Parts: sequence; structure tokens; C-alpha cells
Amino acid sequence: MFAITYRKVWLIIAAVIMIGSALIIGLFGLKQGIDFTGGSLTEVVYESAPTKEALEAGISTLALGGTSVRESTDVNGREAYIIRTRDLSEEEHGAINDIVLALGDGGEVTRFTSIGPVIGQELRDKAGWAIFGVVSVIVLYVAFAFAGIGTPVSSFVYGLITIFVLIHDVLVPTALMSLLGYFAGVEVDVLFVMALLAVLGYSVNDTIVVFDRVRENLKLNRTEHHKKHTEPGGIVRDEVTYRLTKPYDEIVGSAVSETMARSINTSLTTLAALTALYVFGGVVTKTFALILITGVIAGAYSSILIASPLVVAYAAYQARKVS
Repeated sequence: MFAITYRKVWLIIAAVIMIGSALIIGLFGLKQGIDFTGGSLTEVVYESAPTKEALEAGISTLALGGTSVRESTDVNGREAYIIRTRDLSEEEHGAINDIVLALGDGGEVTRFTSIGPVIGQELRDKAGWAIFGVVSVIVLYVAFAFAGIGTPVSSFVYGLITIFVLIHDVLVPTALMSLLGYFAGVEVDVLFVMALLAVLGYSVNDTIVVFDRVRENLKLNRTEHHKKHTEPGGIVRDEVTYRLTKPYDEIVGSAVSETMARSINTSLTTLAALTALYVFGGVVTKTFALILITGVIAGAYSSILIASPLVVAYAAYQARKVS
């Protein structure tokens, strides 16, 4: 199986991707939206839009402090602007509406969202706890599902590799979001957190399917050896050890081959639906769909070309230590 035979190549590529993604996030950061920082967001659509500079000049007369104006389009392809400001009072909201509607032709305020800083902090905390909760459940499931599989890799190691794969699958779309925020002004909001949670669920499902087939193949290609062991107090226990009848890398390679078609087909059908959502969906869902598309591609890659090669590499490392 090519994924196992050339495992060093795939793992080096994965390391480069992860380090590169971490560097991008560290350099550019994430542009947080009002969901997490608090503030107001106004979207205005025009039949004939004014220039961005004219809109910024008009808003600056209100002395609202730091504001940002980003060009956009609505679902019908009309020109639009998304204006982000601090939390506005009713009078300020009315004043900003008067200014943006006076500029351009056929102006219409299609969206106004206002979130206080306390609620923004609460949403940020809950988002962190949601991701932590999902990862914790995954660890517990893997520890339970792979209990008793200790030759030549323990269930604990399968769990750690699963978490490592999830880190890869989250880093990639997060790095994309960092680039979008830096170059296009796209902001992180609750939809982004939802997309990450969906990526976590999709990725762990793909990885566990492969590992579960590894577990089944291990049971089919091993022999049991029983040995009586007397413990202090005269208690006799039956110790069971296992010996593999085939090399471990062949067993894992067979598992990958048996599940690869399923993984690829699932990824392609999911990508088809997400691509349709990105192409035909509204402005609000485009970033959500793009993050999911990136996460699905990263998850398909990692389940085939990272998780299995990594567990084989670890088994080979343990074998060298023993010898």
C-alpha cells in the first residue's frame, strides 16, 4: 500500500503543512468578528453603489471611533458594503442609516446586528468549551473502542494519533481563515466555530473507520498464547499474550486499502454538496462552506496519509527500541 510504503514522504508533507499553518496563524492572527468582540455590523445594498472612500468619509463624520468598511455582494449579485463599528445606540444607528442611504442609488439596509462586549466574551468562552468537549469525547471513545488492542500498539497511542490528526485538520482551515482575514477582511464568527466542530466530527469519523478496520485485521491475524501466573496470596491468573501472523505494516496497509474507496467516495460526495453551497449560497454561508471544504480535504488526506503511516512508524520505532 503506497500510504505505508512511502510513509516518510507523507509524514514530512504533513509536518510541513502543520508548521506552515501554525506560522500563518501566528503571523497574521485571526480577525475576530463582533460575535466575539462585541460591536455593531450594518450591511447596506445598492443598485448603484458609492465608492468605498465616499462611504468611509460619510461615516467618519459621526466620530464613532474605529470603524471598518468591507465591500461585498448580496445573494442577487448587487453591490453591498459591510460596516463594522462599536456598539451603537439607537440614535447612532439611525444616523449611520441616514448617511449610508443618502449615498449611492437604491440603497437598502439589509442587516443590522449588535452584540455587547459581555455577550461576545461569553460566546468566545463557550466556543472554546465546545471544542474542548468534542475533543474530550473523542479521546474517551477511542480509549473505549480500542481497549484490549495492545499488540504492537496500545489503545492509548491510537487515541493520541487521532488527536494529532485532528490538530492537523483544524490547523489547515484556521490558517485559511487567517489569510482571508488578513487579505480580505473576513472575520471569525460563530459560523466559523460551527464549521470547525463539523470538521472535527467528519475527520474523527474517517480516521476511526480506518483504525477500526486495523483492529479487525489484527484480531484476524494473531494467535493467542495463555500462561498461568500466580500472584501473591496464591491467586492464579491467566495471562494472554498475542503474536501477529503477518507484519504489522501489512495489516495496516490492508486496512487502508479496504477503506480507501469508502473514504474517497464519502469525501467527494460531501465536497459536491459543499461546493454547491459555496457557489449558489448567500454571502453569509460562503466562508462557512469554504472552511468546510478545506477541512474535508484535510480530513481525507489525514485519515489515509497521516494516521495509518504514523501508527506504523510508531510500531517500527518501538520494535527498534526492543531489539
